[in-house]
Amino acid sequence: MFLSIVICVFYELKILICSTLKSLLILNNMMKYALTIFALMLCVCSSFSQTNDDNKKLYNPEDDAKVEISKAVKKAKEEGKYVLLQIGGNWCGWCKAFDKKVSSNDTLKASIDKNFVVYHLNYNKENKNEAVLASLDFPQRFGFPVFVILDEKGNRIHTQNSVYLEEGKGHSAKKILKFFNHWSPTALDPNQYNN
Repeated sequence: MFLSIVICVFYELKILICSTLKSLLILNNMMKYALTIFALMLCVCSSFSQTNDDNKKLYNPEDDAKVEISKAVKKAKEEGKYVLLQIGGNWCGWCKAFDKKVSSNDTLKASIDKNFVVYHLNYNKENKNEAVLASLDFPQRFGFPVFVILDEKGNRIHTQNSVYLEEGKGHSAKKILKFFNHWSPTALDPNQYNN
C-alpha cells in the first residue's frame, strides 16, 4: 500500500510538473509574441516620428522679436533687400513644411536669398509676441504660417496668407516663387514702371 501511495504521489507530481512545464512553454510563447508585437509597434512608431530635419528649431521663443526684426531691417537695408517675416512656431507642421520646401528647392532658395532677409517670428503659448504682431496689424488672423514683408525701412508692405501658396497636401513651388517675385525690391522699384 505504501508503494502504491508513493507511485500515486509521483504520478501526481509528474502531472503537476508536466502542466507547469506546459504553462511555462505557453508563457514563453506568449512572451515571444508580446516581444514581437512590441518590436513591430516600435518600428511603426519610429516611422511616424520626426526626422532630425523635422526637429530643427526654426523659431526661438526666447528671442526679443522687436530687436531681431530691427536687426533684420538694418541688414536688409545694407544689402538692398526686404525682410520676410515667417510667423509661426516649432509646433507648426505647415511652417516646417514651407521652410523645407524653400530650402530644398534651388530656385526658391536663390530667390529668397537674393531678395529677402528672413526672420522666423515665434508664436506659441509661451510667447505669442502679441505687441509685435499688433504692430503688424495682427497677421495671426490668417493662421500659420503667415508671412509679412517689410521694406528696407521696416514698413509693412504686404501680409501673405499661406493658404494661397498651397497646392494639394503641400506648398506649390510655382506659387511661392510668384509670391517672392511679386514682393521683391525689384518688383516694387518705381523705376521698373517709368518707361
